[in-house]
Amino acid sequence: MRIGLLTEGGYPYVSGDAGLWCDRLVRGLGQHEFDVYALSRGERQEDEGWVPLPPQVSRVRTAPLWTAEDDGIVYGRRARRRFAESYGELAAVLCAAGRPDPAGAAEDASTAEADRFASALHGLAELARDTGGLVSALRSETAVRALERACRAPGAQHPAREARVPDLLAVAAHLERALRPLSLDWYEEDGLGAVDLCHAASGGAAALPGLLAEHFFGVPLLVTEYGVRLRTHYLTSPDASPAIRTLLAAFHGRLAAAIYRRAALVTHGNAHARRWQERCGADRDRLRTVHAGMDASPFAEVGEARGCGDPGTLVWVGRIEPAKDLVSLLHAFAEVRGARPGTRLRIISGAGGAGGAGGAGGAGDVEYLAHCRALAAQLFPDEADGPHAVGRNPVTFEEIGGPDLPSVADACAAGALVVSSSVVEGFPVGLIEAMFCGRATVSTEAGAVVEAIGGTGLVVPPRNPRALAQACLSLLRDPERRERLGAAARARALELFTVEQNTAAFQGIYLEILAHTPRHRVVLDDAGTPLPFGVPAEIHVPGPRLTRTASRAVTRGGPGWATGTPVRVTAPATEGVR
Repeated sequence: MRIGLLTEGGYPYVSGDAGLWCDRLVRGLGQHEFDVYALSRGERQEDEGWVPLPPQVSRVRTAPLWTAEDDGIVYGRRARRRFAESYGELAAVLCAAGRPDPAGAAEDASTAEADRFASALHGLAELARDTGGLVSALRSETAVRALERACRAPGAQHPAREARVPDLLAVAAHLERALRPLSLDWYEEDGLGAVDLCHAASGGAAALPGLLAEHFFGVPLLVTEYGVRLRTHYLTSPDASPAIRTLLAAFHGRLAAAIYRRAALVTHGNAHARRWQERCGADRDRLRTVHAGMDASPFAEVGEARGCGDPGTLVWVGRIEPAKDLVSLLHAFAEVRGARPGTRLRIISGAGGAGGAGGAGGAGDVEYLAHCRALAAQLFPDEADGPHAVGRNPVTFEEIGGPDLPSVADACAAGALVVSSSVVEGFPVGLIEAMFCGRATVSTEAGAVVEAIGGTGLVVPPRNPRALAQACLSLLRDPERRERLGAAARARALELFTVEQNTAAFQGIYLEILAHTPRHRVVLDDAGTPLPFGVPAEIHVPGPRLTRTASRAVTRGGPGWATGTPVRVTAPATEGVR
């Protein structure tokens, strides 16, 4: 099948989000053909170039999300009226409704508002397709005045009614940037209309082209979110005015709800992300869990080795920042030292501060690191083994990449027990790496920690140093239990969190979606004649569909039983072919 892979700030660029798992997905599904449609986030990202692409990537089309030149399009009277109506309707929905709550008491009203938002969005997209773009219109005074009228209209939210001119200009500028994908030339028969399935690597802007492909051509949409983009929008711009925060939260909430409603399936990596998706309008019958896939080979030697590392050493591996709550860890270790004086704690961060896909994730917050060093020096004076030995602190701060710790696997193997003290956590990559290494873990209950480790480690409440210390002591005193938990952790990681299981899961999802929402099209040979049996007979068997409406594609020639635009067996290469 032909997959349209939609990304924002990630694959195929060298730097960016979700690039690694997209690359592994494409390489692992060599039987399919991939067209990559990528939105870049900055000039630097574009200058850094692409990762090497496998042969199954037949085409790459890119567009900058960070900038847009004025298209110079001057609308006629009818086009201006269409824009004012659609944009005004969009603004009215944002001002009149807060965050979508389809599960609440106002379900019918929420559904009506969602329909209004989708209708306005489709109206803008159709206008952009007919006229060549929306950039000038979205930057015009007409857009700002439509937003102002919506904010002043009866029934508007109180923060929206309080919006001042600078607030309106800021919101209009944000909407112009967020709606730039509507002006792209991707929505043609030889573009997204030619793919069998759109797979968005995230929500938000990446999924917007897929939403429009579903609207124009009936292409089924699959959305994958390992980090819920809507949650990120809620947490950004804390210093903005209440009017800006309210309107932007309403826009991104409505956009997420529209994407979830039209997607054939929505996948997530953990229950924490699933709850966000359900809260924002996703139908639980269309949700699927696909755990993030990691390469287990770097951890094989450590995981299969006998022994459990230094039995008197605790290891913490990660990015040093306040959310990791190393202060509580240090206070917990003080209780551990009181019960077992010879115990050591190694706090290991990644080399540099750039972060990455691994659990180490860079050195992190320099000021917070200095604070933790000072606290460790205060709690644990340097101690010497004898009268002529040099004293040392039982807590050490180290980095991955040196001769002693060349890799994350070596860091996890440095002790008998891996500890996590986070108060905020998404998917705990660092704990998964420790599980691959066959190490027992003690962690705090945050994010998807419990879901990830299952029953293979001990979990305590966050910000509770005494509970964390007691859990560590219980495993330090019981090496047999520690070894059993480590073996179970490695078995669980190999079963759930490998690249192979991730790729196999998406292969099954692709087949499931295409089985329920096939693209009906006439296949032509080189002479332009319909090819007999070019379309499998199985797709004409009636049955339930995952999408709520049938394809909007229109028959343009060919047999009467077919819908959609005829395509040739082998399409010629176009721009960006790799």
